[in-house]
Amino acid sequence: MAERLTGKEVAAAIKDNLKTEITTLSAQGITPKLGIVRVGARPDDLYYEGGAKKTCENIGMACQVFEYPEDIAQEDFEKAVREINDKKEINGILMFSPLPKHLKENRVRELISPEKDVDSLTLGSAAKVFVGDKTGFPPCTPQAVMEILHHYQIPIQGQKAVVLGRSLVVGKPLAMLLLGENATVTICHSKTQDLPLVCQDADVLIAAVGRAKMVKANFVKSGQIVIDVGINEDPENPGKYCGDVDYTDVKPIVEKITPVPGGVGSVTTAVLCKHTLLACKLQNGIE
Repeated sequence: MAERLTGKEVAAAIKDNLKTEITTLSAQGITPKLGIVRVGARPDDLYYEGGAKKTCENIGMACQVFEYPEDIAQEDFEKAVREINDKKEINGILMFSPLPKHLKENRVRELISPEKDVDSLTLGSAAKVFVGDKTGFPPCTPQAVMEILHHYQIPIQGQKAVVLGRSLVVGKPLAMLLLGENATVTICHSKTQDLPLVCQDADVLIAAVGRAKMVKANFVKSGQIVIDVGINEDPENPGKYCGDVDYTDVKPIVEKITPVPGGVGSVTTAVLCKHTLLACKLQNGIE
């Protein structure tokens, strides 16, 4: 039976380190601050916002929410984002997306400076991740995957890593992060031939496709590490959530596996704060 890799343990370790670093910065008169930009009040945005605010409070990081009505005009919203970006005390900016359809999201994203873009919304941030520039911030979810692998001391260098999914939010940046640590990476998608066989060949299999319980027993083999990034409504249990991996089907076979919920998603808020702290240090010339 596979070892369960819980995200709570990883997040707790990250937060402990952040508390120590923030205490040191505070003694120098510096308090890292996260700015959260939200248009409207989508339940999922509010849920994530609540978790971020709570984490910030627990570790001593400042946090300010900038809330705007759902019908805000493009010009007004762009002006507001520029003003937030120009605030010296704001070290990191998280903007919830998707924005309402009448707003041109790509234009708004590029108003955020890469040095404050702690969730990789801008092309500048994506470019830094692609070239391995450590001053760039990957999206929080793929970085959370890496934090889990590091925390549980799972080998990456020289290992075969298969990433299921090629989104700009998870799949592609995660592949770059894995390549940066010398894994041999295969990215799979809807047109991949013999998909179960490709997945079986992995040492580390990471599922990020957004399809409930797609990864079955025939996708895995003994000794594998399986990281499930998906979060979907469980088709067999309405009102409950499941991952892209059929946990019950796969767990008896593989060596280690993350649960859903309680896995990767539990680490993302801690990563957001970690990025904000790093941004603060870079902006203040602190190594």
